[in-house]
Amino acid sequence: MTLSPHEDPFTPDDVETGMPDWHPEDPRYDPGRLSQIGRRASIIVPQPSRTSRFFKASELHGRPVPEREWLVEDLIPDRTVTMLSGDGGTGKSLLALQLTVAAATGGWWIGRRVKPGRAIYLSAEDDEDELHRRLADIVRAERGSLSDLEHLTIRSLAGEDALLAIETHVALAASSLLAELEAAAAAEQDVRVIVLDTLADLYPANENDRAKVRQFIGLLRGLALRLRTAVVLLGHPSLSGLMSGSGSSGSTAWNNSVRSRLYLERIADGEGPDRHEPDPDRRRLTTKKANYGRVGEEIMLTWRHGVFEPDAPEAGTGLDHKAASAKAERVFLKLLDTFTAQGRTVAPDPSPAYAPTKFEGHPDSEGVTARAFRYAMEALLSRGDLAIIEDGPPSKRRKTLARAGGSR
Repeated sequence: MTLSPHEDPFTPDDVETGMPDWHPEDPRYDPGRLSQIGRRASIIVPQPSRTSRFFKASELHGRPVPEREWLVEDLIPDRTVTMLSGDGGTGKSLLALQLTVAAATGGWWIGRRVKPGRAIYLSAEDDEDELHRRLADIVRAERGSLSDLEHLTIRSLAGEDALLAIETHVALAASSLLAELEAAAAAEQDVRVIVLDTLADLYPANENDRAKVRQFIGLLRGLALRLRTAVVLLGHPSLSGLMSGSGSSGSTAWNNSVRSRLYLERIADGEGPDRHEPDPDRRRLTTKKANYGRVGEEIMLTWRHGVFEPDAPEAGTGLDHKAASAKAERVFLKLLDTFTAQGRTVAPDPSPAYAPTKFEGHPDSEGVTARAFRYAMEALLSRGDLAIIEDGPPSKRRKTLARAGGSR
C-alpha cells in the first residue's frame, strides 16, 4: 500500500485511535505510511528544535565536578520536578505555600534552609481570599508582614480552565496556560520555585496512562530546566496509595518520572473504621522517592497558629534530627536579633549572659532547649554566620555574640 504525496495518511480509524500501534505482522503495516503519519503528527504537535549534543565522556576530564543543587537539601532538588502528595485536607497546600514564602523571604521551611529567590504559587483550588488568609497566618507566625512578600507571585485559577497541557490524538502538548506561566516566570527572573496546586486540575488525561503521564512530567521538567528552577507538583494519592501508606497516585509512571516524591500524612492508629488520630494537628512528611538522597526519612510536623512547624526531638538521626537542628539555628538568630535590638548582649561562654541559657527562657524560644541552642551556636560559629566580639579594658575583656558582618 503506497500513498501519493497528496493523499492524507490518516484514516477515520486513525483519527479515533491516534497513531496505530502497527507491527510487521499486522497486514496494515507499511513503513511509508507510518512515515507520513509521523510527519502529520509533527504538524499537530510541533516538535521542539533539539539543542542537546553528543560528546565523548573523556571531554569531562579536567572539569570540576558540579555540585548537586537543592532548593531544600535532601528534600527538593533544583531544576527538576518534585511531587508532594497528601490526602485532601491533610495540609499539603498550606505546607507548599509556606515553602514559597520561605524562598521569597530568605527564610526557613519546616526547620530547613531554603535557597532564597523569587517564587510562584499557582493554585487551581483556592480563591484569592483563601490564599490571603493563609498568607496572613504564615507571615504572622514568622513575625513578618505581607509587605515582605514582594518576591512571591500568586495566581488563583479557581473557577477557570487550569489545564497545563492539551491532549491530542498523538501526544500531550503545552497549553496556553503553561506558556503564560513560563512567560511570567521568565519576566520575574531568578525564580527559585514554582508550586503547582493541584494535579487533578492541571493534568488533562487519564492518570493511569503511562505515556501521557511521562509526557506531562516531561513538559514540567523542561520548564524547570529552561528556567533553572524547582517545580513542586501537588497531588492526591490513589485509594491504594492511601491504604498502603505509599502515597502513590494512579500509574506508577508518576513515581518513576519525578526525581523526588514527598508524602504528607496524618498520624493515626489502627485501620479502617477503627482508625484514630491521637493528635489531629500532627503530620508526618516522608521521602517516598529521592533520586539524590535517602528514601524513608521522616519529618514530624505539628499545626500551630495556622502553620506547620517541625517537632524538635532531643536526639535522633536523619531528616527529623536535621530539621530540629535547623530550627534551633533559626530561632537562635531570631532571638539574637531581638536581644540586639533591645540593647542586650549575650555571651558565647558559660556566664550569667550565656546565650543558650538566656534564649531557652525567652517566651519566643519555640520550645528549643539550652542544649539544642548550644549546638546551634557552635554550628553557626563554625560556618561564620556568628562572630565573637571582644571589648572592655585589658584587665576585664568581655566576649559577646553578634551576627557576622553586623548583618541583621
